[in-house]
Amino acid sequence: MSISCCGHTVAISLLAQVSAETPAAPVPTVGHWLAFSAIVVVLLALDLIVFHRDSHEPTMRESAVWTVIWCSLALAFNVLIWMWRGPEIGIEFLTGYLVEWSLSMDNVFVFAVIFSFFGVPLKYQYRVLFWGILGAIVMRLSFILAGAALLERFHWTLWIFGAFLIYTGIKLAMHSDTKVDPQRNLFFRVAKRLLPVAQENHGEQFFAVENGRRCVTPLFLVLLVVESTDVIFAVDSVPAIFGVTDDTFTVFTSNIFAILGLRALYFLLAGAIDVFRFLNYGLAAVLIFVGVKMVGDYWTGHLLVTPGVSLAIIVSLLGVSIVASIIAKRRETAAKISQPGAGY
Repeated sequence: MSISCCGHTVAISLLAQVSAETPAAPVPTVGHWLAFSAIVVVLLALDLIVFHRDSHEPTMRESAVWTVIWCSLALAFNVLIWMWRGPEIGIEFLTGYLVEWSLSMDNVFVFAVIFSFFGVPLKYQYRVLFWGILGAIVMRLSFILAGAALLERFHWTLWIFGAFLIYTGIKLAMHSDTKVDPQRNLFFRVAKRLLPVAQENHGEQFFAVENGRRCVTPLFLVLLVVESTDVIFAVDSVPAIFGVTDDTFTVFTSNIFAILGLRALYFLLAGAIDVFRFLNYGLAAVLIFVGVKMVGDYWTGHLLVTPGVSLAIIVSLLGVSIVASIIAKRRETAAKISQPGAGY
Protein backbone atom coordinates (compact mmCIF):
# COMPACT_ATOMS: atom_id res chain seq x y z
CA MET A 1 0.00 0.00 0.00
CA SER A 2 2.80 2.42 0.91
CA ILE A 3 4.64 1.66 -2.35
CA SER A 4 1.49 2.38 -4.32
CA CYS A 5 0.87 5.64 -2.49
CA CYS A 6 4.52 6.62 -2.95
CA GLY A 7 4.31 5.91 -6.67
CA HIS A 8 1.13 7.93 -6.94
CA THR A 9 2.78 10.84 -5.09
CA VAL A 10 5.88 10.71 -7.31
CA ALA A 11 3.69 10.72 -10.45
CA ILE A 12 1.80 13.77 -9.24
CA SER A 13 5.08 15.51 -8.31
CA LEU A 14 6.56 14.84 -11.74
CA LEU A 15 3.39 16.10 -13.40
CA ALA A 16 3.51 19.26 -11.29
CA GLN A 17 7.17 19.78 -12.19
CA VAL A 18 6.47 19.46 -15.90
CA SER A 19 3.50 21.82 -15.58
CA ALA A 20 5.69 24.34 -13.78
CA GLU A 21 8.20 24.28 -16.64
CA THR A 22 5.48 24.71 -19.27
CA PRO A 23 4.14 28.26 -19.69
CA ALA A 24 0.66 28.41 -18.26
CA ALA A 25 -2.16 29.39 -20.56
CA PRO A 26 -3.75 32.81 -19.87
CA VAL A 27 -6.63 32.54 -17.42
CA PRO A 28 -9.93 34.08 -18.58
CA THR A 29 -11.11 36.97 -16.41
CA VAL A 30 -14.63 38.06 -15.55
CA GLY A 31 -14.37 40.45 -18.48
CA HIS A 32 -13.82 37.55 -20.88
CA TRP A 33 -16.87 35.75 -19.49
CA LEU A 34 -18.99 38.88 -19.89
CA ALA A 35 -17.67 39.51 -23.40
CA PHE A 36 -18.51 35.97 -24.49
CA SER A 37 -21.99 36.25 -22.93
CA ALA A 38 -22.53 39.52 -24.81
CA ILE A 39 -21.52 37.83 -28.07
CA VAL A 40 -24.04 35.04 -27.45
CA VAL A 41 -26.81 37.55 -26.71
CA VAL A 42 -26.05 39.47 -29.91
CA LEU A 43 -26.03 36.29 -32.01
CA LEU A 44 -29.35 35.14 -30.56
CA ALA A 45 -30.91 38.59 -31.02
CA LEU A 46 -29.81 38.73 -34.66
CA ASP A 47 -31.10 35.21 -35.20
CA LEU A 48 -34.57 35.89 -33.80
CA ILE A 49 -35.17 39.57 -34.66
CA VAL A 50 -33.39 39.89 -38.02
CA PHE A 51 -33.06 36.51 -39.74
CA HIS A 52 -36.06 34.62 -38.34
CA ARG A 53 -38.54 37.34 -37.47
CA ASP A 54 -41.45 35.55 -39.14
CA SER A 55 -42.35 31.91 -38.58
CA HIS A 56 -41.76 29.82 -41.71
CA GLU A 57 -40.80 26.32 -42.74
CA PRO A 58 -37.00 26.16 -43.13
CA THR A 59 -35.83 24.50 -46.33
CA MET A 60 -33.06 21.91 -46.45
CA ARG A 61 -30.78 24.40 -48.19
CA GLU A 62 -31.46 27.12 -45.61
CA SER A 63 -30.78 24.69 -42.76
CA ALA A 64 -27.53 23.54 -44.41
CA VAL A 65 -26.38 27.15 -44.82
CA TRP A 66 -27.12 27.98 -41.19
CA THR A 67 -25.38 24.81 -40.02
CA VAL A 68 -22.27 25.88 -41.92
CA ILE A 69 -22.54 29.40 -40.45
CA TRP A 70 -22.77 28.19 -36.85
CA CYS A 71 -19.93 25.71 -37.35
CA SER A 72 -17.80 28.43 -38.96
CA LEU A 73 -18.41 30.76 -36.01
CA ALA A 74 -17.35 27.99 -33.62
CA LEU A 75 -14.18 27.31 -35.63
CA ALA A 76 -13.39 31.04 -35.82
CA PHE A 77 -13.69 31.24 -32.04
CA ASN A 78 -11.48 28.16 -31.85
CA VAL A 79 -8.79 30.02 -33.81
CA LEU A 80 -9.00 32.91 -31.33
CA ILE A 81 -8.67 30.50 -28.42
CA TRP A 82 -5.67 28.84 -30.12
CA MET A 83 -3.93 32.21 -30.65
CA TRP A 84 -4.81 33.53 -27.19
CA ARG A 85 -4.35 30.50 -24.91
CA GLY A 86 -2.16 28.17 -26.93
CA PRO A 87 -2.54 25.00 -29.02
CA GLU A 88 -3.34 22.66 -26.10
CA ILE A 89 -6.40 24.65 -25.01
CA GLY A 90 -7.28 25.11 -28.68
CA ILE A 91 -7.32 21.34 -29.26
CA GLU A 92 -9.33 20.83 -26.06
CA PHE A 93 -11.93 23.35 -27.27
CA LEU A 94 -12.20 21.65 -30.66
CA THR A 95 -12.49 18.20 -29.04
CA GLY A 96 -15.08 19.43 -26.56
CA TYR A 97 -17.07 21.12 -29.32
CA LEU A 98 -17.00 17.95 -31.41
CA VAL A 99 -18.17 15.82 -28.47
CA GLU A 100 -21.02 18.20 -27.63
CA TRP A 101 -21.99 18.65 -31.29
CA SER A 102 -22.13 14.91 -31.86
CA LEU A 103 -24.11 14.31 -28.67
CA SER A 104 -26.55 17.03 -29.77
CA MET A 105 -27.43 14.80 -32.75
CA ASP A 106 -29.10 12.53 -30.25
CA ASN A 107 -31.17 15.54 -29.13
CA VAL A 108 -32.23 16.07 -32.74
CA PHE A 109 -33.81 12.63 -33.02
CA VAL A 110 -35.63 12.99 -29.69
CA PHE A 111 -36.90 16.48 -30.59
CA ALA A 112 -38.27 15.05 -33.84
CA VAL A 113 -40.26 12.48 -31.85
CA ILE A 114 -41.58 15.19 -29.49
CA PHE A 115 -42.74 17.50 -32.29
CA SER A 116 -44.29 14.61 -34.19
CA PHE A 117 -46.13 13.38 -31.08
CA PHE A 118 -47.67 16.79 -30.36
CA GLY A 119 -48.26 17.57 -34.03
CA VAL A 120 -46.32 20.86 -33.96
CA PRO A 121 -46.21 22.45 -37.45
CA LEU A 122 -42.72 22.81 -38.88
CA LYS A 123 -42.94 26.60 -39.00
CA TYR A 124 -43.50 26.79 -35.23
CA GLN A 125 -40.78 24.32 -34.28
CA TYR A 126 -38.02 26.89 -34.76
CA ARG A 127 -39.63 29.21 -32.18
CA VAL A 128 -39.86 26.39 -29.63
CA LEU A 129 -36.23 25.45 -30.18
CA PHE A 130 -35.10 29.09 -29.93
CA TRP A 131 -36.60 29.65 -26.50
CA GLY A 132 -35.60 26.15 -25.51
CA ILE A 133 -31.99 27.05 -26.26
CA LEU A 134 -32.15 30.11 -23.97
CA GLY A 135 -33.21 27.85 -21.12
CA ALA A 136 -30.57 25.30 -22.11
CA ILE A 137 -27.81 27.92 -21.89
CA VAL A 138 -28.81 28.82 -18.32
CA MET A 139 -29.08 25.17 -17.30
CA ARG A 140 -25.78 24.20 -18.91
CA LEU A 141 -24.02 27.09 -17.15
CA SER A 142 -25.44 25.93 -13.81
CA PHE A 143 -24.40 22.33 -14.48
CA ILE A 144 -20.90 23.34 -15.59
CA LEU A 145 -20.23 25.66 -12.64
CA ALA A 146 -21.53 23.04 -10.21
CA GLY A 147 -19.43 20.32 -11.85
CA ALA A 148 -16.29 22.47 -11.85
CA ALA A 149 -16.74 23.35 -8.17
CA LEU A 150 -17.33 19.70 -7.31
CA LEU A 151 -14.22 18.51 -9.15
CA GLU A 152 -12.08 21.25 -7.64
CA ARG A 153 -13.16 20.51 -4.08
CA PHE A 154 -13.61 16.75 -4.38
CA HIS A 155 -11.23 15.63 -7.11
CA TRP A 156 -12.04 11.97 -6.43
CA THR A 157 -15.46 12.52 -8.04
CA LEU A 158 -13.63 12.48 -11.39
CA TRP A 159 -13.67 8.69 -11.49
CA ILE A 160 -17.37 8.68 -10.51
CA PHE A 161 -18.14 10.91 -13.51
CA GLY A 162 -16.09 8.56 -15.66
CA ALA A 163 -17.86 5.46 -14.35
CA PHE A 164 -21.22 7.15 -15.02
CA LEU A 165 -20.23 7.86 -18.63
CA ILE A 166 -19.15 4.24 -19.11
CA TYR A 167 -22.51 3.07 -17.76
CA THR A 168 -24.38 5.56 -19.96
CA GLY A 169 -22.41 4.50 -23.04
CA ILE A 170 -23.12 0.80 -22.45
CA LYS A 171 -26.80 1.55 -21.85
CA LEU A 172 -27.00 3.62 -25.04
CA ALA A 173 -25.39 0.85 -27.08
CA MET A 174 -27.68 -1.86 -25.67
CA HIS A 175 -30.90 0.16 -25.91
CA SER A 176 -30.34 2.30 -29.00
CA ASP A 177 -33.91 1.71 -30.18
CA THR A 178 -35.60 2.86 -26.96
CA LYS A 179 -38.88 4.63 -27.68
CA VAL A 180 -39.57 8.09 -26.31
CA ASP A 181 -43.01 8.86 -24.88
CA PRO A 182 -43.31 12.65 -24.36
CA GLN A 183 -46.66 12.22 -22.59
CA ARG A 184 -44.88 10.50 -19.69
CA ASN A 185 -42.63 13.53 -19.15
CA LEU A 186 -42.94 14.68 -15.51
CA PHE A 187 -42.95 18.41 -16.33
CA PHE A 188 -45.63 17.89 -18.96
CA ARG A 189 -47.92 15.98 -16.59
CA VAL A 190 -47.48 18.43 -13.70
CA ALA A 191 -48.00 21.51 -15.90
CA LYS A 192 -51.06 20.01 -17.57
CA ARG A 193 -52.58 19.29 -14.15
CA LEU A 194 -51.76 22.61 -12.46
CA LEU A 195 -51.94 25.14 -15.30
CA PRO A 196 -54.99 26.12 -17.35
CA VAL A 197 -54.39 24.99 -20.93
CA ALA A 198 -55.93 26.77 -23.92
CA GLN A 199 -58.37 24.72 -25.97
CA GLU A 200 -58.12 26.75 -29.19
CA ASN A 201 -55.24 27.08 -31.64
CA HIS A 202 -53.12 30.19 -30.92
CA GLY A 203 -50.36 29.62 -33.46
CA GLU A 204 -46.88 30.41 -32.20
CA GLN A 205 -48.02 31.97 -28.91
CA PHE A 206 -47.05 30.39 -25.58
CA PHE A 207 -49.74 32.26 -23.61
CA ALA A 208 -53.29 33.27 -24.49
CA VAL A 209 -56.55 34.54 -22.98
CA GLU A 210 -59.69 32.41 -23.26
CA ASN A 211 -63.02 33.29 -21.62
CA GLY A 212 -61.33 36.07 -19.67
CA ARG A 213 -58.75 33.72 -18.17
CA ARG A 214 -55.05 33.75 -18.97
CA CYS A 215 -53.76 30.30 -19.85
CA VAL A 216 -50.84 28.49 -21.44
CA THR A 217 -51.05 27.08 -24.95
CA PRO A 218 -50.21 23.51 -25.96
CA LEU A 219 -47.07 24.92 -27.59
CA PHE A 220 -45.90 26.02 -24.14
CA LEU A 221 -46.28 22.45 -22.89
CA VAL A 222 -44.13 21.30 -25.80
CA LEU A 223 -41.51 23.87 -24.75
CA LEU A 224 -41.50 22.40 -21.23
CA VAL A 225 -40.95 18.91 -22.62
CA VAL A 226 -38.07 20.14 -24.80
CA GLU A 227 -36.46 22.01 -21.88
CA SER A 228 -36.73 19.07 -19.49
CA THR A 229 -35.38 16.71 -22.15
CA ASP A 230 -32.30 18.91 -22.50
CA VAL A 231 -31.70 18.57 -18.75
CA ILE A 232 -31.49 14.81 -19.22
CA PHE A 233 -29.00 15.22 -22.07
CA ALA A 234 -26.94 17.68 -20.01
CA VAL A 235 -26.46 15.00 -17.35
CA ASP A 236 -24.50 13.02 -19.96
CA SER A 237 -22.85 15.76 -22.00
CA VAL A 238 -21.48 17.94 -19.19
CA PRO A 239 -19.51 15.12 -17.49
CA ALA A 240 -18.34 14.03 -20.96
CA ILE A 241 -16.74 17.36 -21.73
CA PHE A 242 -15.08 17.47 -18.30
CA GLY A 243 -13.36 14.30 -19.45
CA VAL A 244 -11.85 16.34 -22.28
CA THR A 245 -10.75 19.40 -20.29
CA ASP A 246 -11.05 20.76 -16.77
CA ASP A 247 -10.90 24.39 -17.96
CA THR A 248 -14.33 25.82 -17.10
CA PHE A 249 -14.23 28.55 -19.76
CA THR A 250 -13.40 26.00 -22.47
CA VAL A 251 -16.13 23.67 -21.22
CA PHE A 252 -18.76 26.42 -21.28
CA THR A 253 -17.86 28.07 -24.59
CA SER A 254 -17.59 24.81 -26.55
CA ASN A 255 -20.87 23.65 -25.01
CA ILE A 256 -22.68 26.86 -25.94
CA PHE A 257 -21.45 26.89 -29.53
CA ALA A 258 -22.74 23.33 -29.95
CA ILE A 259 -26.13 24.38 -28.54
CA LEU A 260 -26.34 27.48 -30.78
CA GLY A 261 -26.10 25.31 -33.89
CA LEU A 262 -28.64 22.80 -32.64
CA ARG A 263 -31.69 24.34 -34.35
CA ALA A 264 -30.14 24.41 -37.82
CA LEU A 265 -28.81 20.90 -37.27
CA TYR A 266 -32.27 19.72 -36.29
CA PHE A 267 -33.93 20.96 -39.47
CA LEU A 268 -31.06 19.53 -41.51
CA LEU A 269 -31.15 16.03 -40.00
CA ALA A 270 -34.71 15.55 -38.71
CA GLY A 271 -35.87 14.21 -42.04
CA ALA A 272 -32.93 11.81 -42.35
CA ILE A 273 -33.12 9.99 -39.01
CA ASP A 274 -33.09 6.53 -40.57
CA VAL A 275 -29.87 7.32 -42.45
CA PHE A 276 -27.86 7.56 -39.20
CA ARG A 277 -28.99 4.23 -37.78
CA PHE A 278 -25.57 3.38 -36.29
CA LEU A 279 -24.81 6.83 -34.88
CA ASN A 280 -25.96 5.80 -31.41
CA TYR A 281 -23.23 3.17 -31.34
CA GLY A 282 -20.65 5.81 -32.25
CA LEU A 283 -21.93 8.11 -29.50
CA ALA A 284 -21.89 5.20 -27.05
CA ALA A 285 -18.27 4.47 -27.98
CA VAL A 286 -17.35 8.14 -27.44
CA LEU A 287 -18.97 8.18 -23.98
CA ILE A 288 -17.22 4.95 -23.00
CA PHE A 289 -13.85 6.22 -24.28
CA VAL A 290 -14.15 9.50 -22.37
CA GLY A 291 -15.33 7.65 -19.26
CA VAL A 292 -12.39 5.22 -19.36
CA LYS A 293 -10.05 8.18 -19.92
CA MET A 294 -11.43 10.00 -16.84
CA VAL A 295 -11.10 6.94 -14.62
CA GLY A 296 -7.60 6.20 -15.93
CA ASP A 297 -6.42 9.81 -15.52
CA TYR A 298 -7.56 9.83 -11.90
CA TRP A 299 -6.05 6.52 -10.80
CA THR A 300 -2.73 6.99 -12.61
CA GLY A 301 -2.32 10.66 -11.69
CA HIS A 302 -1.49 11.77 -15.23
CA LEU A 303 -3.02 12.05 -18.68
CA LEU A 304 -3.23 8.67 -20.36
CA VAL A 305 -4.15 10.19 -23.72
CA THR A 306 -3.05 13.59 -25.02
CA PRO A 307 -5.69 16.07 -26.29
CA GLY A 308 -4.57 15.53 -29.88
CA VAL A 309 -4.90 11.75 -29.67
CA SER A 310 -8.29 12.10 -27.93
CA LEU A 311 -9.51 14.27 -30.80
CA ALA A 312 -8.34 11.71 -33.36
CA ILE A 313 -10.00 8.81 -31.53
CA ILE A 314 -13.32 10.64 -31.15
CA VAL A 315 -13.34 11.69 -34.82
CA SER A 316 -12.59 8.10 -35.83
CA LEU A 317 -15.36 6.61 -33.67
CA LEU A 318 -17.97 9.03 -35.00
CA GLY A 319 -16.69 8.74 -38.56
CA VAL A 320 -16.92 4.94 -38.58
CA SER A 321 -20.51 5.00 -37.25
CA ILE A 322 -21.62 7.60 -39.82
CA VAL A 323 -19.91 5.87 -42.76
CA ALA A 324 -21.35 2.51 -41.69
CA SER A 325 -24.82 4.08 -41.52
CA ILE A 326 -24.53 5.55 -45.02
CA ILE A 327 -23.26 2.26 -46.49
CA ALA A 328 -26.08 0.30 -44.84
CA LYS A 329 -28.67 2.76 -46.17
CA ARG A 330 -27.28 2.55 -49.72
CA ARG A 331 -27.28 -1.25 -49.65
CA GLU A 332 -30.85 -1.27 -48.37
CA THR A 333 -31.94 1.10 -51.15
CA ALA A 334 -30.11 -0.94 -53.78
CA ALA A 335 -31.75 -4.15 -52.52
CA LYS A 336 -35.22 -2.59 -52.79
CA ILE A 337 -34.55 -1.40 -56.34
CA SER A 338 -33.27 -4.81 -57.43
CA GLN A 339 -36.36 -6.63 -56.12
CA PRO A 340 -38.72 -7.97 -58.80
CA GLY A 341 -41.57 -5.56 -59.41
CA ALA A 342 -39.71 -2.58 -57.95
CA GLY A 343 -40.03 0.75 -59.68
CA TYR A 344 -42.81 1.91 -61.90
